[in-house]
Amino acid sequence: MQPLASRPHYSFSCDPALSREQHRRLAAAYDPITLPRLAATGVTTGWRCLDAGSGGGSVARWLARRVGSTGQVLATDLAPPEPGGRPPLTVLAHDLRHDPLPEAAFDLIVVRLVLQHLPERQAVLGRLVRALVPGGWLQIDELDISYEPPLLTPDEQAARLYTRFLAARSAALRAAGADPHWGRHVPAAMRAAGLADLDPQPHILLRSAGSAALRLLLHHTYHLRDQLIAAGLTDRQLRQVRTVMRDPVFCAASGVLYSVQGRRPRAEEVS
Repeated sequence: MQPLASRPHYSFSCDPALSREQHRRLAAAYDPITLPRLAATGVTTGWRCLDAGSGGGSVARWLARRVGSTGQVLATDLAPPEPGGRPPLTVLAHDLRHDPLPEAAFDLIVVRLVLQHLPERQAVLGRLVRALVPGGWLQIDELDISYEPPLLTPDEQAARLYTRFLAARSAALRAAGADPHWGRHVPAAMRAAGLADLDPQPHILLRSAGSAALRLLLHHTYHLRDQLIAAGLTDRQLRQVRTVMRDPVFCAASGVLYSVQGRRPRAEEVS
């Protein structure tokens, strides 16, 4: 695999400080879902794992502890914060759209909140499946943000502002080539790619005062600021929606995170 040659048009700002905070808040919100799901595959000492689009690396570090000195974990990202790593963890700059992956090399692959941002997601999914050993597991965790209702707001005007912010965020993601509803299509896409034993599990978080889910969404008002302005919001409205979300009464449902596992069939299982 070769180092990153070019960066795709990505929804979120490339600012290092904003990206680090995004990864930290993503881990706080979604590691409690992702990690137990990975543990259910039986991942243990000696496994070879790939964390594709590893972000801040919390999942890759967890996998490294599971596989031990006899295993291997490859964490790839467009711009990993600390390339190199130490055994059993290797960290590599890698573009899933274009850079090759070894075939039949991994017992477990995890991809969280990455493929929805890639217009080439179907081709990338095919390469990920081929990178699994027969019998190996792929876990894809993706969001569908088509329905994120406010449940309690200070008043109706606040509810309308929050809803407008969500619409602008969705428009900003689409403008960058993402599909913010792709989570619902993951099980069918994995089945079409040839995986078996599919196990989709939906998860909804509560965005309320102090919650990791709300802190992540608040960060989006900064990390996506330019894109949200381009989508029709003003800085004044962004300040107002932050105030709404920080109100002690505020709570809302998150989008649905679909955590989907599938297994590459062994030769004897393929008719």
